[in-house]
Amino acid sequence: MVNYTNRVMIAIECCLKNEINWPNRLERIRIAYVFAVGGFSGCIGLVDGTTIRLSQRPAEDGETYFDRKGDYSINAQIIHDDRKRIIYFFIGMLGICHDVTCLRQSSLWKRMHSQQQHLLFDRGQYLLGDSGYTSGERLVAAFRNAGGNKDKTDFNTCIAHVWIANEHFIGILKSRWHSLKEVRTQLKNRAENQYLVRWVRCCILLHNFLNRRRDNLTEADGPIEVEVEFEVQIPDPPTPPLDERAMIACGRRQRLAVQSECLAYMRNGNGH
Repeated sequence: MVNYTNRVMIAIECCLKNEINWPNRLERIRIAYVFAVGGFSGCIGLVDGTTIRLSQRPAEDGETYFDRKGDYSINAQIIHDDRKRIIYFFIGMLGICHDVTCLRQSSLWKRMHSQQQHLLFDRGQYLLGDSGYTSGERLVAAFRNAGGNKDKTDFNTCIAHVWIANEHFIGILKSRWHSLKEVRTQLKNRAENQYLVRWVRCCILLHNFLNRRRDNLTEADGPIEVEVEFEVQIPDPPTPPLDERAMIACGRRQRLAVQSECLAYMRNGNGH
């Protein structure tokens, strides 16, 4: 049975290998235009973390899989657009790891803070995340604690309205593939870990394939390749790609700019 399953997964990966691509410039403009309706004119995707629950404690280093919900799991970082198409994912970090820690281990994070970022984002474009993330030049996150500040509270409310689409997306993904709700096996070694991550990857490829079958949109130029890791990861020691203080300061400025634009849009009667 395992051999047959492996063959099917290999076939899916071969046939659908181009289903996950970062949006090109024209597609990014279209996505940003859609999110502008909610006051986020530069947003080109929503980033969120979800856990793939394990039914049993893994045989090796099981405690590192124990997450904040009290389950054993692995973490998946998923970025999707307005059409619920997954444009990037990073899976395999242990359940104990926080979302921001997992994202920082991905190749996307490194490219977001390198000279290659212009290939992924145009001026003023960014990803939108919840309060579990830290704001940066290319990622705008909700405030962890509004502290009674009306502007912060209103901004978090704006994000919450957009975030409904994200919650809906996660529900669709896990309803389509019930195995993503809980994996009913015990991970005993590295090979089984990689098998699990490959299984999730195939679910994501099929998700995008099914979405595309109902979408006649054509690309004006070629897809942008973004490396997608699919191996169980052990977090490296913190090595931020640029000075941490500079990154935090840049993130605060970016969030303030987006906040001002979003609140002006909302208070002019265009928002929710």
